[in-house]
Amino acid sequence: MTKRSRMLESVLTMMVVMALLVVAACGNANEPAASTDEPAVTGKPAAEPLGKVKIQLKWVPQAQFAGIFVAKEKGFYEEEGLDVEIIPGGPDVVIEQQVVNGAADIGVTSFDSLLVNRDNGLPLVSIAQILQKSSYRFVASKESGIDEPAKMKGKKVGMWTGSQQFQVLAFMEKNGLDPKKDVELVKQGFTMDQFFNKQLDVAISTIYNEYHVVLESGVKEEDLYVYDFEDAGVGMLEDTLVVKEEWLKNNRDLAVKAIKATMKGWNYAVANQAEAVDIVMSAVTEGSTTKEHQTTMLMEMAKLVKPEGFTEAQVGSFVDEAVQRTVDIALKYELIRKAPDLAAAIDKTILEDAAK
Repeated sequence: MTKRSRMLESVLTMMVVMALLVVAACGNANEPAASTDEPAVTGKPAAEPLGKVKIQLKWVPQAQFAGIFVAKEKGFYEEEGLDVEIIPGGPDVVIEQQVVNGAADIGVTSFDSLLVNRDNGLPLVSIAQILQKSSYRFVASKESGIDEPAKMKGKKVGMWTGSQQFQVLAFMEKNGLDPKKDVELVKQGFTMDQFFNKQLDVAISTIYNEYHVVLESGVKEEDLYVYDFEDAGVGMLEDTLVVKEEWLKNNRDLAVKAIKATMKGWNYAVANQAEAVDIVMSAVTEGSTTKEHQTTMLMEMAKLVKPEGFTEAQVGSFVDEAVQRTVDIALKYELIRKAPDLAAAIDKTILEDAAK
């Protein structure tokens, strides 16, 4: 074989080898990658666990707490990374103790009750104000002849206890009645049965609940004398969200997220009342109420949560004038012994940060 022939053979051999290598490479491209002990990298971070928050209601599930139930059902809490447990209240549940003892993280109580309990040394702080006006109304039948507060003297007057009596005492004092001597204060249950059975001459009620229970029983508005605590000048702030100072210090991020979602829930409930009532009805005890009553309750609650002139951003805020009026009444009628440190009793920054 000549030198030229040998060179040609070498070139041909090299070309065949290269062709085989290309074919092999193409075949490997279709085969699955060899397994390794390294975990696959997807580029998607693992989901963080939801922060757990327990919210204690001041009463049983009803439209009074529609914003909370809506926030849970619509996923507003979950959007904020929270797993919220809603704990029902009842006649024997003391909200402040539940929060201080750690049975609940956030509690729904009255602002006047917060002042009284702080005055007694409980380390509580309010982080959002739900109701902007008093819901309290005294009702008396026209048959009673009690067409002015002075005529309550010597009469049986209903009063709720368990941190819900303070506005009643203030109303008496404001109208020159000694609650210890001039009237017979009777512990009223959370129904209007005593009023219907004439065991009370004057009954306490809220505009969103018991007042409408009376109307729903067939009594007409024109057959009642109604005393509005707000108009009487003793309206005190009611439903507020409180936490323990230590919990807030250690869980401020959870508080901000919870308030953001809750206020979103309240704004949604006010704007979509029919849907919100359906959500509430899925949480109530079967047979304990009616859809019609809860519809009326939410209608009245909406006026107190977002009164005329309020924007969505103002829902949950502290109006200084209303706060100071509540403090002044509590001091004047000796519900508290000394002026409270409002900077310690209220943390406005939670709602401010929630709005960012």
